[in-house]
Amino acid sequence: MGKIEIYLPAMGEGVIEATITKWLVAEGSEVEEDDPVLEVATDKVDTEIPAPASGVLMNVAFREGDVPKVGDVLAYIENDSIETSSESSAPEVEKDFEEIRKASSKYLAQKEEDEEKIEVMNSRTPQGKYLSPLVRKIAATENISYTELDSIQGSGMDGRITKDDITNYVSSRYIKAKPVIGEKKTEVTKTTKSRPEEKVSAVPSAITAEGDEIIVMDRVRKLIAEHMVRSKRTSPHVTSYIDADITDIVNWRERIKDRFLNKEGIKLTLTPIFIEATARALRQVPMINVTVDDDRIIRKKNINIGMATALPDGNLIVPVIKKADEKSIIGLAREVNDLAERARKNKLKPEEITGGTFSITNYGTVGTLMGSPIINQPQAAILGIGAAKKMPAVIETPSGDSIGIRNIVYLSLSYDHRVIDGALGGLFLKRIKENLEAFLENKFIQDLSL
Repeated sequence: MGKIEIYLPAMGEGVIEATITKWLVAEGSEVEEDDPVLEVATDKVDTEIPAPASGVLMNVAFREGDVPKVGDVLAYIENDSIETSSESSAPEVEKDFEEIRKASSKYLAQKEEDEEKIEVMNSRTPQGKYLSPLVRKIAATENISYTELDSIQGSGMDGRITKDDITNYVSSRYIKAKPVIGEKKTEVTKTTKSRPEEKVSAVPSAITAEGDEIIVMDRVRKLIAEHMVRSKRTSPHVTSYIDADITDIVNWRERIKDRFLNKEGIKLTLTPIFIEATARALRQVPMINVTVDDDRIIRKKNINIGMATALPDGNLIVPVIKKADEKSIIGLAREVNDLAERARKNKLKPEEITGGTFSITNYGTVGTLMGSPIINQPQAAILGIGAAKKMPAVIETPSGDSIGIRNIVYLSLSYDHRVIDGALGGLFLKRIKENLEAFLENKFIQDLSL
């Protein structure tokens, strides 16, 4: 009887572990090859793991709620017709995960350091509040004293402090004191010329009134909230704005949209046009297509553009168009439609929402003119696209200036000021504007026969 491993596969760039949310097949049950065996979730996507062969599911090593790492063996498939080769495939599997484990070495080192910090802290505060290992880790990392912990109103069972309670507390502390763990923290004060002794306190917990509706965040919304707070704490955000005249694009799309739909079977929206102009700008200004790793700047070779997509439940997901600068308008239109449709049906694969090097969010779809988007870490910038509106504008011609009605869109670029200065961010926005306003001259349009 042979055994075949079911292991946690690579789940995308930066993902080294996943939570088992549900076993779809009970241990000891038969399963067919490619049938889904279990569901797992990361901070980016929920997905199913299929059976690598037909047989009986045996030796389940992780239960629902456990968090295995990429490459861990989750269970085995046993089958009488399978002969286990003397040359096991395990070395090949190990080789596949070698790079992932190298990338996770920093994470594991940090985890070890966190565990040492957790050991220093007691599991209860002086007032008797229970502190879970996760809460102790956050408290130790953020230098939160027992006095502060006792002041936090826990929302968990019996008043326990949950992860959300302490992360909300951390984000509300706009003056960060650094007490010694275990010692009483002195009161924080802020001195100004007009008021020498102004006391600073944490933002109090929300107070509910009769008739208020309490909506508990689902898992995805919690992850989005955590990701947004972490991004703002990681990167000093700066946002620059520019307007672009897309009258020619709007008129061109209006002329050809019916023929495009008949020929390609998909609608032509403005989204692939914005992606194409942005991808070209990233090629022209490559220092925007970067990420930060401590004191190193990593300039990405590939231009992989993520597009924020709203889901039916109100949450967001960011599918990624890989090597966007190498695709035509038709290719981009097909991929945009396909990814958006499958995103709304929760049918995206892990590799389709990872590996992004730059992101675009189109808040103009709901009529918003301007916005200041939050960077999708570990990227260094994100482009926001407002609604296209008809506005009076100055039209410059060789024979003189005139006033006309033009379709204008406002673009906003939020960027990490650690590595991108205002001049570079402004240059990048200018390149996008120029690419859009000269859109009908680019080769993709000339090659488009409709």
